Amino acid sequence: MTVAPSSLHISSDFDSGNIQVLEASDPLNVKLAIKPDSKSQHFQWFHFKASGLTPGQTHTFCLTNASQSSYNKAWDGYNAVASYDHERWFRVPTRFEGTSLNITLNAEHREVWFAYFEPYSRVRHDQLIKDAQQWSGCELLAVGQSAEGRNIELLRKGTGAAHKHKIWIIAQQHPGEHMAEWFMEGILKRLEQGSDPQLRKLLDFADLYLIPNMNPDGAVHGHLRTNANGQDLNRAWQNPCSQVSPEVFFALEQMKKYGVDLFLDIHGDEEIPYVFTAGCEGNPGYTPRLAALEARFRDDLKARTQDFQTTHGYTRDEPGQANMTLACNSVGEHFDCLSLTLEMPFKDNNDAPNPRTGWDGQRSMQLGKDVLSTLSAMVKELR
Repeated sequence: MTVAPSSLHISSDFDSGNIQVLEASDPLNVKLAIKPDSKSQHFQWFHFKASGLTPGQTHTFCLTNASQSSYNKAWDGYNAVASYDHERWFRVPTRFEGTSLNITLNAEHREVWFAYFEPYSRVRHDQLIKDAQQWSGCELLAVGQSAEGRNIELLRKGTGAAHKHKIWIIAQQHPGEHMAEWFMEGILKRLEQGSDPQLRKLLDFADLYLIPNMNPDGAVHGHLRTNANGQDLNRAWQNPCSQVSPEVFFALEQMKKYGVDLFLDIHGDEEIPYVFTAGCEGNPGYTPRLAALEARFRDDLKARTQDFQTTHGYTRDEPGQANMTLACNSVGEHFDCLSLTLEMPFKDNNDAPNPRTGWDGQRSMQLGKDVLSTLSAMVKELR
């Protein structure tokens, strides 16, 4: 914690906190820097608290190293999130001025939190795991350990019967992408609705295997991309190391044990202000069957929600040119299954903008619920 002479306090010594104070002597113009991930040069995620604000005054917080961040083009069109109670988040005016990102707030209270996106805390995660077992009917099937010994929970919703399809959904390989665990909470909240006919159909034919947070160390430490060892987990799937990327090693071992018929890897994208998916078209084993399943998923989800679209996204890989270290490609190839990366924005969804909140946790949760409807509609077609 740094204490400015003006009684302005900037702190980040809490779950997912990340900031370095450079100069806080002027409480109306504070200079900060984003700290890089441990053992890595990646940085973009920030999360800090400012105390001692003057209500009615406009305070500016300047992130001086924004132009050096991992995705410096992402700051254009971006607005930071803020909260006076660490629960209800809203967007605040934010300008990228070539080198720095300037966040301004006309203070209404004496303290406020700022973040790159609405954070998903470890406390909330722990409660989610408890609720999943108590209210969503999930079984805690296995527990892996992160590099620093934090739990990585694998939940299963279903009976484990041999004839059932195995649908896997994992989230937050990149720890700064907190929208991914909000998405998982949406899935688990909908599973509480036992009378839902779409869910009954889905669970008649498939079991759900869910890992709500793949990278707890990185999330707690306020990282953007990597685990505690400086490893980008979504570049570790071809030959995961039990020492360097134990999180991926655990997940893949469980997949080999139970099988995979559909795989969704949930992420957030810094630059693209839309929700979209990326598939496995560059895989050596990509077939017309898999292409048809990809199209089926995308068309159904697009018809269900205005928050999903198929126009904007990543450039498609050329045949045989896939990066096989990515989870989506590696799992899709290994198990010959429909495998997709689903991306949500850090900014807003330009197809359905919300100036107050932008894309946020609630919209991520709703998307998770909508995806279950799409899975229900196509579950019989997976094999």
